[in-house]
Amino acid sequence: MDKSTGGWVNGLVGVAIFAGSLPATRVAVADLNPSFLTCARAVVAALLGGSFLLAQRARRPAAADVPSLAIAALGVVVGFPLLTALALQHMTSAHSIVFVGLLPLSTAVFAVLRGGERPRGLFWVFSLAGAAVVAGYAALGGGQGSLIGDLLMLAAVLVCGMGYAEGARLSRKLGGWQVISWALVLSLPLMLPLALWLAPASLAHVRSATWLSFVYVAVFSQLIGFVFWYRGLAQGGIAAVGQLQLLQPFMGLALAAVLLHEQVSGSMLVVTLVAVVCVAGAKKYA
Repeated sequence: MDKSTGGWVNGLVGVAIFAGSLPATRVAVADLNPSFLTCARAVVAALLGGSFLLAQRARRPAAADVPSLAIAALGVVVGFPLLTALALQHMTSAHSIVFVGLLPLSTAVFAVLRGGERPRGLFWVFSLAGAAVVAGYAALGGGQGSLIGDLLMLAAVLVCGMGYAEGARLSRKLGGWQVISWALVLSLPLMLPLALWLAPASLAHVRSATWLSFVYVAVFSQLIGFVFWYRGLAQGGIAAVGQLQLLQPFMGLALAAVLLHEQVSGSMLVVTLVAVVCVAGAKKYA
């Protein structure tokens, strides 16, 4: 398997793992405060990532790499988890998943700004087409959402694209699992005190489904998924492999329907099918 193909395979595995994030977060915020959930999942993932770094005796990042790690952490450890958790208090996970279709465009823009990539013209045609379909669907009020929820999801998409591109750029130097692990460790001095401060007085009301969802977002969404995702972006190109995120809504909608019994409308399916076409075109011309 060549490096480019490996990038697409790793990227697809990462997207498949991320597809369960929003449905799991939707379940978790029913019993847990969004701010506490964001901090607690980061703490668990940081402890696991730090353990991996110690076990592998990974070299420390250079001082020049710390700002990039901080940007990645701001986007994918703090920003996206918190903003999506807040948004999911105002919308169904099925509605929020559609916004994920904007992530490839956000990631591609930051790939140009921070990663130095220069995709071909037709790449932008397909990328913009996919984003326009998703944005148009949201603007027309598809699904059960609200203005504040939509704005929170748009902000989440923006900071996440920044975190994806910055982490992938650094992965070329440090490696995918090292980048997310160091980003998590860097955030631990902030997230641990906040998690303790925001912790509820009692956890007796927390259902088993909530705990399972918490484990998923902490271990898979916050750590393991990024091991594959950052490696894929670094191998296959940030802007190109980033277009795989157009498939994430399709996967996420299926999970929302099966696990949460949320209604998936025909218009949602049309949007995600158009996204599949757009990602195929973007891959060809990246």
